[in-house]
Amino acid sequence: MGSHKLSSILPVDNPTTPFWRTEPHPLDELRSTEALPDQSDIVIVGAGYSGVSIAYHLLKYFQDHNKPYPAITILEARQICSGATGRNGGHLRPDLYDRIPAYIKKHGVDAAAEVANFELSHIKAFKDLLAEEKIDCDFNITRCLNVYLDEAAGEKARQQYEDLVSRGLAFTDDIHYTPSKNAEGISGIRGAKGCLSYTSGTLWPYKLILGLLSKIVDSPAVNVQAFTPVISVVSDNSGHLIHTPRGSVRTSKVVYASNAYTSGLLPEYSASIVPCRGLCCHIGIPDGKTAPFLPYSYSVGMTTGESGSSYLISRPDGSIIVGGAQHIFIDQKDQWYGIVDDSTLIEPAKDYYNGFMQRTFKGWEDSGAYVKEVWTGIMGYSYDTSPHVGEVPGKPGQYICAGFDGHGMPVIFLTAKGLADMIHHRKTFEDVNLPRLYKSTATRLATAQNGPEGGDIFGLN
Repeated sequence: MGSHKLSSILPVDNPTTPFWRTEPHPLDELRSTEALPDQSDIVIVGAGYSGVSIAYHLLKYFQDHNKPYPAITILEARQICSGATGRNGGHLRPDLYDRIPAYIKKHGVDAAAEVANFELSHIKAFKDLLAEEKIDCDFNITRCLNVYLDEAAGEKARQQYEDLVSRGLAFTDDIHYTPSKNAEGISGIRGAKGCLSYTSGTLWPYKLILGLLSKIVDSPAVNVQAFTPVISVVSDNSGHLIHTPRGSVRTSKVVYASNAYTSGLLPEYSASIVPCRGLCCHIGIPDGKTAPFLPYSYSVGMTTGESGSSYLISRPDGSIIVGGAQHIFIDQKDQWYGIVDDSTLIEPAKDYYNGFMQRTFKGWEDSGAYVKEVWTGIMGYSYDTSPHVGEVPGKPGQYICAGFDGHGMPVIFLTAKGLADMIHHRKTFEDVNLPRLYKSTATRLATAQNGPEGGDIFGLN
């Protein structure tokens, strides 16, 4: 793979500014040392949710067991948490329902239940983590409402929910179905024809990651280098040489936590993890106006045959974060599929959220709600919708934690814990209790390379 190709799948220099990054943390552009270390026990590529969580769990383990720390170097192409995590919807939303029926059909009940229970366990994990570390990131536990806007979609949701209940799956205890006659009154959304709700969280994702980083950055074992893109990784008998424009680092273990940008360094993942651009915005209320309180978070706009609903959370100050609108641009692949440029907006959808609250929610007609910031982010869409975690197939000492399919918030923290366990204990994937569907395998890579372009992104499989 030539260098001209590599430069096209590195993060761009001038991204749009998300609301989450309007209050930069003192560690935002951190370089622990002026020069790169010559060598490090572990090099983590990427300082977003995955990279920082892996480093946190590694350090925590060695702290708790009074062991000598390995040297950990985190390399980030831009500022800390400037990729997908700093651009998402702030929604810790376990997917107990949407993907699970498809997983049951394709992989069986046990594998599907593992995913649902694993995602749901992130709610308590976050609650415990933030209490223990005293990180302020506006975390709140609420209910997410999936809102269906036509009778057929609402009816299909009810049938799938009842099918899950009939299988005796424990996580269905947390799912509640609201029928058509009550859907509008419960959700506050005009024309709602059915709702499903379950426990979810909302938070300020950038403050979470910078808060986590602040807990480990004083350790002499951790070296963080912002504005240091990894250009290539060259392996030989004595380990791996990580090349950057600022010099090279030799390491025995490298962890790829660069999500959408994975294939720049691991071309074998080019069909398995595809960069895809999404749109999100922050909606404010003018001074002197008040808007109705929204007690829930939402996934709204689900109609029969239409993909890409909007996901929405309310902030403690009454403002709204909302994103998605994929149904507007899904047919225009040049706007989003295989795109790594988050410096421009998605043209067909850039104005979609103007007036969104007024036309969607009852009681918001005179709120004056307006789009304050709008931005794009690059997600790593997985060919089969599951992340890739574990050892890179056929590459000893190289690990991956990527391909979160626009759904990383209720997946990454405990996934990173499992991967950290694999790295420091040399455990196998099967030893660390991660969902089996997450394991990165040669078979999954081959299936993506040989299958139709886009895979489950377009519902082709």
